[in-house]
Amino acid sequence: MFMAADAIDPHASAWHLFGAVMRRCRESEPKIALRRAAANLYVDYSNLAKWERGERTPPAEMVSRLDEVYGARGILTALYGTLVRLNAAAESDRLRAGMCMEIPAYRNGDDDMERRAALQFLAGIGTFGALGSSGESLRQFLDLSLGQAHRPIEEWELACADHLHALRTRPPSQVSAALLIDLLAIRRQLDTATPPDATELHRIMAVLASVHANALTRLGDHGAAIHWSYTARQAADASGDLALGLMVRGEEAGLGLYGQRAPETVLRLVHHAQRLAGEPTVDLLTTEVKALSLLHRHDEAIKTLNKLHRTVENGVTADRYGFWKPDQIHFAESWAYAAAGQESAADTARENVLKFAPEYQYRTNVQLHGALCTVVRGGIDEGLRQATTTIDTLPLTYRSGNIIETGRMILRAVPHHEQNRPSVAEFRKMLAPEPASAV
Repeated sequence: MFMAADAIDPHASAWHLFGAVMRRCRESEPKIALRRAAANLYVDYSNLAKWERGERTPPAEMVSRLDEVYGARGILTALYGTLVRLNAAAESDRLRAGMCMEIPAYRNGDDDMERRAALQFLAGIGTFGALGSSGESLRQFLDLSLGQAHRPIEEWELACADHLHALRTRPPSQVSAALLIDLLAIRRQLDTATPPDATELHRIMAVLASVHANALTRLGDHGAAIHWSYTARQAADASGDLALGLMVRGEEAGLGLYGQRAPETVLRLVHHAQRLAGEPTVDLLTTEVKALSLLHRHDEAIKTLNKLHRTVENGVTADRYGFWKPDQIHFAESWAYAAAGQESAADTARENVLKFAPEYQYRTNVQLHGALCTVVRGGIDEGLRQATTTIDTLPLTYRSGNIIETGRMILRAVPHHEQNRPSVAEFRKMLAPEPASAV
């Protein structure tokens, strides 16, 4: 008879890891007994026990049902699909055919790579709210599975730069998975840090949490992004570094522009941070400009742009981590002038961004600003054609939530009485989310 206390070693293979995650989901609140779960699945409980122990793999057609019965909200389906792709082609073919088979003997080196890749994947989707109340259990499980030595502060500084570079150059799903692993590691290191090191580690945590919130925003998981922005603020305040606290608050406000928060809420965040600073700052002003544009307060947005330029003339102190870049000013100009239909000024700002900004998201979004300006000026079909071409050239993994939200700005610029145009319907379809079943 299978006992619930039977040990599962997630280190034995990637599929043992899958079984361990299955059990973790089942035993999270509300806990489901093995026999009850088997009855709900219409399978023999001994077979279900073997799936959890990693001795057999569940048939492919059962995985979505497992997600439903275990309350895993998609995590088992996503992880199963990832493991299928990680295995050799022959095994992958058998799994996709739904065959239930014994786990073969694994080569230690290859399977360790697969298991670690699966852990990184789990780390990413574990922050997307996929597990709901069981998320903390998954975090603890990952914490035990990822044995990493404590790093010196200098290496953590490099990690911040690496993650920020990754955010600007790689698909956000990759960025998020790697970030959570480091965030778990730094939280563990804080438990035994000396007071001076703890201050520095809080700074690092604030930066990493802010970058993670950005990656989650790009992935469209706005609730999780807001929570990580809060963590970034808490960590920055714990470090006692006011400049860092203002920076992460500015980042949080800026993320809110992409469908995460109402523009009025973004303005409240900006004004609160400005009161903490005692004066307007460059990064906060750029966000204020864009929020005013979203509210169609174009004259105020242009006036705020002028204030932004006067502030820049007094000098900008760049942050130590590399968040601030001068092209952010040109990006705000591109956004505001395009939304106001000021074509010449928008074109100049866009050219300045394209000249200096290497980040794919900035470059794509300013091209979409050009399409927005065309639509605002009455060229609906032409503007939507420009926008469609711009997004269509991007690989799917690079079509971030921020880019899609900029596309929705273009749709909202189409007058109500023109919303039935075929070009509008086609562009709206392009912006529609992928089916939930896609892995």
